[in-house]
Amino acid sequence: MFVDSLRFALAALWAHKLRAGLTGLGMTIGNASVILVVSVALAGRSFVLRLIEGVGSNLIYAYYAPAGSLGAQQSDVITLEDAEAVRQHLGPRATAVAAVVTANDRMVVDGKERDITVLGSSAEYRLVRNLSIVAGRFYDADETAAREKVCLLTHDLARRLYGSPQNAPGGVLKVFGLQFTVIGVFRETIPTFEQTEILGESVLIPITVMKYFVPVLRVDPLYVSVRSQQDVEPATRQVEQILTSRHRPGAVYKVANLATLLATARRISFALTLVLLLVSAIALTISGIFIMNIMLVTVTERTREIGIRMALGATRRQVQTQFLLEAGSMSFLGGLLGILLGVAAPLLGRRLLATLNVPGVELPISALSIVAALVVSCSVGVAFGLLPASRAARLNPTEALRYE
Repeated sequence: MFVDSLRFALAALWAHKLRAGLTGLGMTIGNASVILVVSVALAGRSFVLRLIEGVGSNLIYAYYAPAGSLGAQQSDVITLEDAEAVRQHLGPRATAVAAVVTANDRMVVDGKERDITVLGSSAEYRLVRNLSIVAGRFYDADETAAREKVCLLTHDLARRLYGSPQNAPGGVLKVFGLQFTVIGVFRETIPTFEQTEILGESVLIPITVMKYFVPVLRVDPLYVSVRSQQDVEPATRQVEQILTSRHRPGAVYKVANLATLLATARRISFALTLVLLLVSAIALTISGIFIMNIMLVTVTERTREIGIRMALGATRRQVQTQFLLEAGSMSFLGGLLGILLGVAAPLLGRRLLATLNVPGVELPISALSIVAALVVSCSVGVAFGLLPASRAARLNPTEALRYE
């Protein structure tokens, strides 16, 4: 009977606790690695996607890409009129359209004169770039229309000029020789490591004021945020068509979005997860081979015991079932311990991250990986225990009783 076979199997494992424990240790390591691999892969995927989406998953950006110095013309640059045309054509599909004009000015910082990036844009710039206000506020559409001399500073510049971002609002700053009132301090919600127009030390002013300080109001880049992610690709093509149609033939405009980057990140994450799972599967397979090797040795050592059981009336199926249960039990118990270790590690990691106050990093635990690890470990144990169990069941009782 199955219950008797299970009882004999557990008794045999208990009689050889050290051997059974060391044999199951491979399954423990294998299962723990499967869960940890999936957890790390999910954490990495979530982190990368959150970085990209934080910049703006529905964001479209456009800039003039001259083919060469000889072919480039001043009339080819993107203008405020182009931005308004994009806004009119997209209509309600666009949640925000922001043109950005960049210039440089000299400013005394920490007792030294240095170049500071000055950005001019509209109030919608905060939306399209997902900016975080550290102190104060952002200028609004009325202030932009009234050409108010107000500005915002990046977190680093505010700290250098005023000692703390909270001290900056209300201060007066000279930009292009005119006095501007500092009304706020901002930072990028997701760090882009200065791969955008926002550098560590930048000043942001209304674009209506900016146009008085630059000879040519060259928009670089033009940002468009659309309402639906499904509309990103069609809107990207439409923005390119609008810009191309408003300028001379041959002018080249780079219009792109982050959807491709998101898709690439997902594919890379999926590929890495498969590779890591393959490594874990190899570890489980090696553990299964180790179980099979130990069980073959066990069958040889217990040949006389098998002969006695058969002489007392045990059938070949019962003997086979007993040894299969021994292999499966080692796999199951080792796998169960591996699951506990695999789940405990992310939980401890969460507490550590919370203690260190590390934002933006999560350590998810996949329920599917737990179930899959347990099923695979049991299956591996039974599969690799089948050969030793069959060999034990095929023993001749008479020869087994004579075995020394």
